[in-house]
Amino acid sequence: MILVMNGFSNIVYAFIDSQNLNLGVRSLGWKLDFGKFRVYLKDKYNVSEAFLFLGYVESNRKLYIYLTSVGYELVFKPTVRDFKGRVKGNVDAELVLQTMIEVENFDKAIIVSGDGDFYCLIKYLIGIGKLDKVITPNWKYSSLLKEFGNKIVPIKGLGKKLRKK
Repeated sequence: MILVMNGFSNIVYAFIDSQNLNLGVRSLGWKLDFGKFRVYLKDKYNVSEAFLFLGYVESNRKLYIYLTSVGYELVFKPTVRDFKGRVKGNVDAELVLQTMIEVENFDKAIIVSGDGDFYCLIKYLIGIGKLDKVITPNWKYSSLLKEFGNKIVPIKGLGKKLRKK
């Protein structure tokens, strides 16, 4: 669905740092229902494409099938194990690159992350008039993002609506 206002269509894409979203919401004491979050993005911000960036782990195939079925376009990064054996798949570069690949295809972007590594992307999108909002999952997001305060939407108040039951 494309929102039409005064004859102008507004195409909105979301670019979601899944690890930042997942860990941020968990730090608030609840688990996110990704299906409800996709509906929220569509209903609240008219998001037509939602790119979800995540590290690929073979054992999560059922999760990936579910996420695709509720409307996310998945963008994977290969994972590695750190010296403690934890799986790592930092997706920052992929999110920035995909946003730039898609920049001519959307009118507005929503970035879902509280990570200061996206400062330059957010600043660029504002400069070209294409940033709608930055949804921050962390109760304490990067201080680098504070200058974009009028674009920041904290997810913390949405627990009742987006919580996994």
